[in-house]
Amino acid sequence: MSTEIRTRFAPSPTGYLHIGGVRTALYNYLFAKKHKGKFILRIEDTDVERSKDEYTLAISEGMKWLGLNWDGGPYYQSERLDLYRQELKSLEKSGRAYKCFCTSEQLKEEREKAKQEGIPAGYDGKCRKLPEGEVKKLQDAGDKYTWRFKTPDTGRLSFKDAVKGTIEFDLATIGDFVIVRSDGMPTYNFTCVVDDALLKISHVIRGDDHISNTPKQILIYNALEKEPPQFAHLPQVHGKDGKRLSKRTGAVSLAEYIEMGYLSEAMLNYLALLGWSTEDSQQLFSMAELIEKFSLDRVSASAGIFDTDKLDWINGKCLRALTAREIASLASKWLKEKKLIESSDKISDKIIKAIEMEKEKISLLSDVPEKIDFMLSDNIIYDEKAVQKRLKKAGAGKILLGILEVIQNVDSFTAENLENAIRKLTEEKNISAGKIFHPLRVAVSGRMTGPGLFELIEFIGKEKTVERIKYAAEELAENE
Repeated sequence: MSTEIRTRFAPSPTGYLHIGGVRTALYNYLFAKKHKGKFILRIEDTDVERSKDEYTLAISEGMKWLGLNWDGGPYYQSERLDLYRQELKSLEKSGRAYKCFCTSEQLKEEREKAKQEGIPAGYDGKCRKLPEGEVKKLQDAGDKYTWRFKTPDTGRLSFKDAVKGTIEFDLATIGDFVIVRSDGMPTYNFTCVVDDALLKISHVIRGDDHISNTPKQILIYNALEKEPPQFAHLPQVHGKDGKRLSKRTGAVSLAEYIEMGYLSEAMLNYLALLGWSTEDSQQLFSMAELIEKFSLDRVSASAGIFDTDKLDWINGKCLRALTAREIASLASKWLKEKKLIESSDKISDKIIKAIEMEKEKISLLSDVPEKIDFMLSDNIIYDEKAVQKRLKKAGAGKILLGILEVIQNVDSFTAENLENAIRKLTEEKNISAGKIFHPLRVAVSGRMTGPGLFELIEFIGKEKTVERIKYAAEELAENE
């Protein structure tokens, strides 16, 4: 094994990068960086029919967005076929690999027969002892064949997993498995071993759905006279219902989370906690802290539960740690879509101020336009529920007209002066502050929540405030 710590993330570009894959990449990255090692990116694209360039691009872009920069690669398995052929020759020469001419139809029949007889369905090794002459005859006839690895018929194989502890397998249950398909493309278990050995990977950190592959890979390592790496199998990620992630419980691509307006640091922070924890149950980390504190012995052996509410909470915390200008810059995509800015280079101080006023209520970058548009637009949309609850009450219109008169007479239009004037009105009319504040907020903003009422009115300005109150009093409010 390499004395240098070397980990790898090896996604298959047959789909977009999902949460489980991101967490695997993160744990590999943290472990490598913790031990001053190297983090390698490998693209396992030997499934030619299902692999697509758009998925490969999404993987690399997602990794860059997360800041999980790799130290080597990306290595593409489709460009390393000669290496696999060389190692196949070694296995053939040592008698550990052989050609299998069984057709898919024959193998299916064997499985069905085993099922009916109630015995384990596995390859029976019928081609293992084919005479050389018979092999040549079948080849000359043009019969297609796969390459199978010759697994010992008896014995047990065990390995120590850094997360799960010692795991043992009965070799009789594994059978001779395919390492090269009939189209000449090598299979996962074979390419994985060859690449991990050649790239000097010291630790293979991956999902525990790969545990059943591990004994096969260790057998190939041994046959090639290469030392296996240390294995660490991570628990699966489940939804709140305890089942595998679905679209409803969070199984969407990383690209979709980016589109929803999550921060990369929040995503990394949350995923780090999805199966790992510190002794003091720390919840918020910088990347430097994650690297310093991460260890495989703190990874749970049970499934992590994906909780969108907690992800949103962490994202909100990370957002509120930023300045309003930083939030505006990160949210420029969404601000442009809503035509609140023309470009990320032209973000006005007014927009920065509006974001500052609503900063505590922003959970996602995509929330930003909706949180501030009523402060900046000439025309606002009144929420029907707000109108019904605050303006469609007896006398609401009359109250607004009284407020309008007071506001028109405020010369220095500051939050302090506005609040003093309105509170004086409540005293003079002998009515509660809520009966004035609530309809006033809806009149000037169209909604029941928002920043401090008088800071909001100062921000909107006298002319716009007067227009909105007058419209709400005359067109929306109950005047009886």
